[in-house]
Amino acid sequence: MSAIDKDIEASIPLNNEKEYNAEDELKELERDLGAPAALPSPSAARPNAQPIRLSASTIIPIWIVLSSTVIIYNNYLYNTLGFEFPVFLVTWHLAFAAIGTRVLQRTTHLLDGAKDIHMTKEMFVRSILPIGILFSGSLILSNKAYLHLTVSFIQMLKAFNPVAILLISFVFRIQEPNRRLLAIVCLISGGVSLASYGELRFDMFGFTIQALAVCFEASRLVMIQVLLHGMKMDPLVSLHYYAPVCAVINLLVLPFTEGWAPFEHLYRIGPVILISNAAVAFLLNVAAVFLISAGSGLVLTLAGVFKDILLISGSVLIFNAQITPLQVFGYSVALGGLVMFKTTGGK
Repeated sequence: MSAIDKDIEASIPLNNEKEYNAEDELKELERDLGAPAALPSPSAARPNAQPIRLSASTIIPIWIVLSSTVIIYNNYLYNTLGFEFPVFLVTWHLAFAAIGTRVLQRTTHLLDGAKDIHMTKEMFVRSILPIGILFSGSLILSNKAYLHLTVSFIQMLKAFNPVAILLISFVFRIQEPNRRLLAIVCLISGGVSLASYGELRFDMFGFTIQALAVCFEASRLVMIQVLLHGMKMDPLVSLHYYAPVCAVINLLVLPFTEGWAPFEHLYRIGPVILISNAAVAFLLNVAAVFLISAGSGLVLTLAGVFKDILLISGSVLIFNAQITPLQVFGYSVALGGLVMFKTTGGK
């Protein structure tokens, strides 16, 4: 899902982690918006299961294509077909994912990790529910931003995610600031600021929505570190628990935001587009399971950067988005800070 991207589509290494690895990287990739980001490290394969593994050269292109397709597909629905109902679309994606993960649990070994999670009522209320609320808010806001901003500009703004996570970690004393981290914060912030200043179609309302989406996502990832530290969940197991919770939350929000209007406009997209859109988003989460073990953190970081560059280029070619030289320079600076952050393990 567009984070469904969840776009991915995770927790950032904090000071209590001793080693940076591929699991940490995956949690930042993604979500892109929409497919859901990965949660803490994946569960070990069960002794009686034969896990399927794909090489980095195979799964990374698949992940890039699926992640880019989810974002472009959602933007196509919102701005080309005129189906401007992000809350409904996110809810539909989550309902599809809730059903899909349960089908996979019964028919494959992809969700065997769920058997290692002993979910109690207390754990659900204290951990799953609050994180689910933040997750739901992040997905709705990040999708709503596509109604007001270009795909290329949103991708540039997402480079600010690590900064938001670090700032929240500093405030709550989860991580201590140091000169290297402060330099990275300044580098990414400066780059995103230049990219924003150079945006030709700047919309303050859309910018505010995307900024709030970043805050929700950063808070979610920090809360995962605090509340679920040590719990092993891969992207599908995470989706298995969070999709139903977020879908219910969104259903409660839907009457107050979009009402009955989405159902009256379903004829604009039809069942084929509706189902295929949710299916692509769900496949992105399946691909994320194989992506985790595909390569090192640096390889996955570079894959994410390459994906963002392709998305920005695709936005220019497909949706005729305009980018300025100042935006290219600013985004390059921000990407440099992002790569520094990832390669140093966020320390």
